[in-house]
Amino acid sequence: MGASEEKKEACGTVCLKYLLFTFNFLFWLAGVVVMAVGVWTLVEKSDYISLLSSKTYAASAYILVLAGAIVMVTGVLGCCATFKERRRLLQVYFGLLLCIFLLEILAGVLAYIYYQQLNEELKQNLRETMTQKYQQIPHEQITRAVDKLQQEFKCCGSNSSSDWADSVWIRSRGANSRIVPDSCCKTQTELCGRRDHPSNIYKVEGGCITKLEKFILDHLKIIGAVGVGIACVQIIGMVFTCCLYRSLKAEPY
Repeated sequence: MGASEEKKEACGTVCLKYLLFTFNFLFWLAGVVVMAVGVWTLVEKSDYISLLSSKTYAASAYILVLAGAIVMVTGVLGCCATFKERRRLLQVYFGLLLCIFLLEILAGVLAYIYYQQLNEELKQNLRETMTQKYQQIPHEQITRAVDKLQQEFKCCGSNSSSDWADSVWIRSRGANSRIVPDSCCKTQTELCGRRDHPSNIYKVEGGCITKLEKFILDHLKIIGAVGVGIACVQIIGMVFTCCLYRSLKAEPY
């Protein structure tokens, strides 16, 4: 009976090892995905971050990048701990899983909170940012972001093209009699912003604020879903780790 029980226990440990190894490989791939989402948000869409007064959106992306990097390292550590059957390594591995779990839940919570307050922030700040900082010397990044926003989303002004009438730059000589920036034009050419007729510029109902809000909300959904989704998967890994830990004999000191 004793030999039979030991054999069953050994088989159970082997099964747990392979389950945990498979999990770690998939977990490592998930880390690559999490990191890629964070990096893509920060690099590809970094210009739009400069248009937001709050840093919550960027913070969520940075947390994903950090969590993704730790996940990749943890996946390798988990494989080593599994095959070497070292309880201490499994303890470290479990601790890292818990840290990543908390980081990704935090990213998801931040994304959700910012999701709720985004509309109000854009209403309060986007128009002022565009009219007061566009084409001003200390704010070159905002100028690039506004031009990219208007061209990419085919819009003009925060709420409408008439917002540009209050622009510091439009009122200056540097505007060369433009009524709106050239990036408002359907076909962008030098000084095309002198005509604000609907045949020449984008006249979108709701202006750029509705377009930017939809874009960021879509990205917040992705950030939140990735963070919370991977965190839920980690619960399985933590359960497997605990089971394997309990099945291994204590290491001699």
